[in-house]
This record gives sequence, structure tokens and C-alpha cells, in this order.
Amino acid sequence: MDKFLGYRCSLCQRQYLSSQIQYTCSDEGGNLDVVLDIEHIRRFVSPSQIFAQPEPSIWRYLPLLPVGDPGFEGTPFRRVGWTPVFETPKLAQPLGLKTLWVKDESRNPTASFKDRASAVVVARAQEIQAEVVVTASTGNAGAALAGMAAAVGQKAVIFAPKTAPPAKVAQLLVFGAQVILVDGNYDSAFDLTIQASQEFGWYCRNTGYNPFTAEGKKTAAFEIWEWWEKTRHQHPSFKRLNVFVSVGDGNIISGIHKGFKDLLELGWIEQMPRIFGVQSTGSAAIYNAFQAGTEQIVPVAANTLADSISVDLPRDGVRAVRAARQSGGSYLAVEDAKILQAIADLGKVGIFAEPAGATAYAGLVQAVQMGLITAEDAVLVLNTGSGLKDVKAAMQAIPQAPIIEPTLDALKKHLAK
Repeated sequence: MDKFLGYRCSLCQRQYLSSQIQYTCSDEGGNLDVVLDIEHIRRFVSPSQIFAQPEPSIWRYLPLLPVGDPGFEGTPFRRVGWTPVFETPKLAQPLGLKTLWVKDESRNPTASFKDRASAVVVARAQEIQAEVVVTASTGNAGAALAGMAAAVGQKAVIFAPKTAPPAKVAQLLVFGAQVILVDGNYDSAFDLTIQASQEFGWYCRNTGYNPFTAEGKKTAAFEIWEWWEKTRHQHPSFKRLNVFVSVGDGNIISGIHKGFKDLLELGWIEQMPRIFGVQSTGSAAIYNAFQAGTEQIVPVAANTLADSISVDLPRDGVRAVRAARQSGGSYLAVEDAKILQAIADLGKVGIFAEPAGATAYAGLVQAVQMGLITAEDAVLVLNTGSGLKDVKAAMQAIPQAPIIEPTLDALKKHLAK
């Protein structure tokens, strides 16, 4: 394919042809960046052509992706992405912001951001005729793979920790994937997945391991760019956009960074948005590295209710640190109590976020308190997943509903309290 040249190691910069390698650098073990033929794309594609595409999904950006048109029109596979951006003055006002936008990724087919990566990985699997695609997941990545695989008839195997929320495991099973629960944490499942892919020849989707995951996730940057190009003229006082995203393995934030880097290299944007990564204090390995001014990721013993970002050793940590540092952003770490409060706050504007999704908003609240964000800053927060994924956590964020007798007197007594 003309636009897909191969890969480049994010650590040693060694380059590989697309036929030479599939996952990480054979020298340094570093994550690989997909290398596109920027000159080829610039010659044959323009922003106006992209904006004119009628397809409301990630596939409107096919000229910027390292896969061909996968087909499967009329299926959920073709409805990934193009998620709505909501203006939320009720959230902006208490923070002293002029305006605040939330991009709601829970509107994806399997209700999380992870559909973006899984769709592109499945498209790649179809191109290379992989019989089985396998992944490790605490739930969302697995559900996304299972859903996308079901839509196109691709076999999928999912390894998940036995502690994964039941609602997420239910999704995996309903979509027909082969689900194997591991008596261990996400990191244990991740390692087993790689061993299984090597042993059985399965195509491994693992986040921060397969380069195509970041390529899928970068489509969010393209959507933010297109939305901002159409929105910023209504807000001339704003000079630069600030994007807040929750971080676990680091692949979402690095994917978004990759998308903006592609746009910058193409000359389609003049300046990259500032990117802010937010972690739970109970799983803050990337935050720790950023604050220490290093790219060395030291594992932690993850312990947070935000299971989607609960990771001992982030597999895309180096690129995740760079995403904030190179864009002029920062990292924040928030306590689980603040994450629960963020779930409740987002709910008041009609957005039901799972803990990991609400973490980004909790980070914005902290950034305002620290003076990192002011009223003059344009801010977009990513909600990465639906609260229906983890109802148990959601119930901790709000008061319990009262129980009364089914009589008018009982209702009056309750209302009088």
C-alpha cells in the first residue's frame, strides 16, 4: 500500500518495512510508530476532501490510516467513531471557564473509545488473513475486539482478569468471543496473551504492543481537529485547545498525540493542542515518570476502582510521557474519591461515564485548582467509556434511592423531609 511505508522504533529510531515485523522493535523492544508516506498523502489528499466525506465514522479518515477500505458497510464496524462533542456550561461555570466541551466516546458501538483501535486492528487482521485475533483486557478493549470481530466474522480470543466487572465480561460473551478469565491482574493477562500469540500464531491486538492500536486511537485526534476547525471561529479569544484524557497503559494518549503529529507533519495544523494525561493516584506510573522528568517507567502496584486504567506496568509509557511533554501539556494524578465525584458531576449534564472516563474530568478540576488551566483556555475532555460498563462503581458515586410505601401519604412525608 503506497501510504504505509513501515515502522519506526520510538526508542532507537530503527526503521522496518511493513513485512519485517508486526509488534515491537527487535533491538530495543520499543513501541513502533507506523510510518506513513506523508508526501504521497499531501499530494493526493486535502483537508477539504476529508471534511467533505459523508461517512460519519473513523473510516472518513482512510487516507490517513495504514489500511485499505475494509468494507463491511451497514455493520457496527462502519459506525466506530465520529462521536459527539457536547458543550457543558453547567460544568464550565463552577470552574470559572468560559466554556467546556466533552467528547463522549461512550457512543461507540461497544460503548468505549477502544472500538477505534479494535476496528483498525481487525481491518489489518483481515488484510493479512489472520485466523484469530487475541487480546488482554480488563474489559473495554476485549469488548471492542469481540464486537468488531463479530461484525466481520473474525475469530477472537480474550484474556481478562477474573476481577473484571461482570458487565464487561458479559459483553465479551454476548459477542461470541472465546473468553478466558485469568487468576491474576491485567499485566498477567497481557503476558499470557503474548505467549499464546507466539505459540499458536494468533494476531495479537494488545494495547501498546500492536502498532495499529495507536493508529486506530489517533482517529480521535482527527475528529477533534475537524470539530475544532469548524468551532474555533465562534470563539476568537481562544488561541489553543487543551485536551484532557485518562491514562492507563498510555496508548490512548500516545495515539492522540500521533494523530496530531501526523496533521502537523502534513501542514494541516499550525500548532498542536496541549495534551493533559490524567491517572489515578492508585495507578500512576506514567505520572510519576513525568513528574520526575524522565522517560523511565517504574512499575507500581496498581490499586484503583478505575479498572480500565489500572495497570502495574504501562506498555506505552514512554510515548505517553512524550505526548504531554512534547505538546506543552502535563500529567495529573487524582484520588479515587475525586473520580467518583467526577462521575456524579458528568451525570448532571447527561453524560454517564465509567470511572476511567470520569478520571479525565477529575484531572481538569485539579488543573484549574493548580492554575494550569484558566478562563482563557479552550478545554475538551474525553469521556472514554460508558458508566453502564461498571454500575457498581457508579452506585458509589451517588446517593441511594429511597424506598417508600406505595401511598400518597408516604410520598408526602418523604417530600417534606
